[in-house]
Amino acid sequence: MPSLHFNNNASPAVKQLEDGVTVHRTCSMGVGCHNLGCGLKVYVKDGKAVKVEGDEENPITNGRLCVRCLTMLDYVYHPDRLLYPMKRDPKDRGLDKWQRITWDEAFDLIVEKYNKTVEEYGVNSVSCWNGTGREASKYHFQMSNDVFGTVTAVHPNSGWSCLVPRMAGMLWNMGSSYIEADNSIGFVDRYDDSRWVCPKYMLIWGRDPLRSNADGLFGHSIIDMMRRGMKLIVADPRVNWLATRAEVHLQLRPGTDAALALGLLNVVINEDLYDHEFVDKWTYGFDELKQRVQDYPLDKVERITEVAAENIQYAARCLADGPSTLSMGLAADQNPNTFQISHALLSLFAILGDMDVPGGCFMGLPPTFAGMAENAPTEAADVGNAEGLAKFGNIGVEPLGHDRFPAYSAIINTTVPDATLDTLETGVPFPIKFAYIFAHNPISCMVPQPKRWLEAIRKIDFVCVADLFMTPTIMGAADLVLPVASLLEHDGYVSNSNASQPGQFGSITKVIEPLGECKSDLEIMLELHHRLYPNSKNEKFASIDNYINSEISGVPGIGDTTYADLQKNVIGQYELEYKKYELGMLRSDGQPGFNTSTGRIELWSTMLNNLGDDPMPYYIEPKFSAKSRPDLAVDYPLTLTSGARRFTSFHSENRQIERLRQIHRYPTLEINPVTAEALGITESAWVYVENMFGRVKMVAHLTPIVKENVVSADHGWWYPEKDPEELYGVFDVNVGTLIPHEVNGPLGFGTHYKAMPCKIYLAQEEK
Repeated sequence: MPSLHFNNNASPAVKQLEDGVTVHRTCSMGVGCHNLGCGLKVYVKDGKAVKVEGDEENPITNGRLCVRCLTMLDYVYHPDRLLYPMKRDPKDRGLDKWQRITWDEAFDLIVEKYNKTVEEYGVNSVSCWNGTGREASKYHFQMSNDVFGTVTAVHPNSGWSCLVPRMAGMLWNMGSSYIEADNSIGFVDRYDDSRWVCPKYMLIWGRDPLRSNADGLFGHSIIDMMRRGMKLIVADPRVNWLATRAEVHLQLRPGTDAALALGLLNVVINEDLYDHEFVDKWTYGFDELKQRVQDYPLDKVERITEVAAENIQYAARCLADGPSTLSMGLAADQNPNTFQISHALLSLFAILGDMDVPGGCFMGLPPTFAGMAENAPTEAADVGNAEGLAKFGNIGVEPLGHDRFPAYSAIINTTVPDATLDTLETGVPFPIKFAYIFAHNPISCMVPQPKRWLEAIRKIDFVCVADLFMTPTIMGAADLVLPVASLLEHDGYVSNSNASQPGQFGSITKVIEPLGECKSDLEIMLELHHRLYPNSKNEKFASIDNYINSEISGVPGIGDTTYADLQKNVIGQYELEYKKYELGMLRSDGQPGFNTSTGRIELWSTMLNNLGDDPMPYYIEPKFSAKSRPDLAVDYPLTLTSGARRFTSFHSENRQIERLRQIHRYPTLEINPVTAEALGITESAWVYVENMFGRVKMVAHLTPIVKENVVSADHGWWYPEKDPEELYGVFDVNVGTLIPHEVNGPLGFGTHYKAMPCKIYLAQEEK
């Protein structure tokens, strides 16, 4: 069974030094990162943090920190931090005309506007928006469902092109809420645990873990395993550091991932490299999959992907010499072919017998995340903490857009992102009149056609944004801004993939008092709950400790562990078994097998079939590619990809930090030197990137890491140093301008973030 282990010999959570300095051990999350709890030691003197360094006693990170954590104090004590609630007249949106108010005035205004909206338009005209910032959306659905009582929870990323499509493929076809490369993260002895086996090969697909460290796979774990003999296969249109160390780099044409994955399957099946025993006992639809991959012979896949057939064959043979593991990244989500990519890749490792075995792909427990569709309350008796949904009769009500794309109802309790923009613009099927936005800066990051989104948000009667800094979203659309506490100024907790995966379970501990009048997202949520439900007897929302204790009590294997235990011990390691499908740990009925309708891994997907899609993996050519639209290629001959991670930023965060900007000063467009020479573009020149949807301005970086005729653009950029009333220059540099609205996959997921046509040319003037 799952279990949590603390190191009883570790240093105390707080240690007093002789010079009046106290050293606080804690876990990070929410200073421009998406990792799940790097260990920190924060040195505090006279109530001020004076130094941050890595906690060498953290069993996962062992003292290692990225540059964003190392510059944390620049972030916490930055002079542009928001420190007080502020409001402005709605007619002044876009103007820097803010008035400081008290928290009581701010809460009163929120409650007043909320009640007015509910009375005049209904509770689902209230919307709650969140991104992937701060504590990884931990409070999004609680704020939406429990506090506001609305099902209009918004994540405005076209096609939900972040994690959810991958999770859908994992849950629907593999019967596991999250599947990640086995890196021994839950074992106390880590790589020395006798139960763990080092993978022979890791396939890294559309991910740069050294920079992203996302979802429980730290980049340094890959380096640790390479030192122990693991070899890499990398599939990515760009060359990154790991690709230069790989046995083979499959440098595919952007957007052709599904074809490449099907080519690997073709080799494994036709060369009889798969695990017959596992396939016969634990999979469903192998004969159909075998037939499907015949449509993808290697010569055809080479023509589609521009990857040599011999390299595809070599990669497949390496992976078959297992155990092998998979690290699948955001590129699988940001593609209209998204489900087919994850289905094909997961099927590959399933038929190799590498699911939930030492050194293979570790399968997570059933999800505990409140946003997952299967965790939505279905009747009043099962409401639990969904007090708001129950009050307004919203139990079982589907969010906006699920009628058009019913697949969303089977995976996530948010609105359909693209349908949300349509509704904001048209007021159909109902108007959205109230928005609470936190841990998100949508105008700067991820949304296609950001100008349309800004104008649509401005149609909302009342917009409140909670953040640490002024952003283009706040300046452009907000009526009320709430100052949020930084990581060092509040309490919380971290877990790996909501404890569905093994790893760490630790505390975020307040080590300094909040600057100004800042409050944490959790404090704001609890206070709003108190004001909207003054007679509530729900003890979960009575205090921060109660809330966190309630959250962690539902995690299997935690037992009687409390938040106080986490704070005392700082971090514990959460251990899960291998081969959970043999132990009945994946199914609600406790029977052996997988949490699918057939009880097996579904190579032929009953869920996709029921949703009206092809139950087998298949390839769709990118809609705007030169092959699909040769007419567009005349004017826009290059292929644009975007979203590569940087050490210095997390999406649109960290742009204020001067030491980080010294490392990466401006938004960059990576161009192959051959392409640049043909266009007369030199290193560091300012260039325009343009297509039929818009134009942005970036700095050229000439590098062979991208193929000829492919360019790679930074995302999430804006200039905090520019005029706030010009929205910090965001529309000059936001690559979302070049991405279309509502051009998604067949089930409404994924879009063309990774493969758009463009042209580039020298800017008329230097910046």
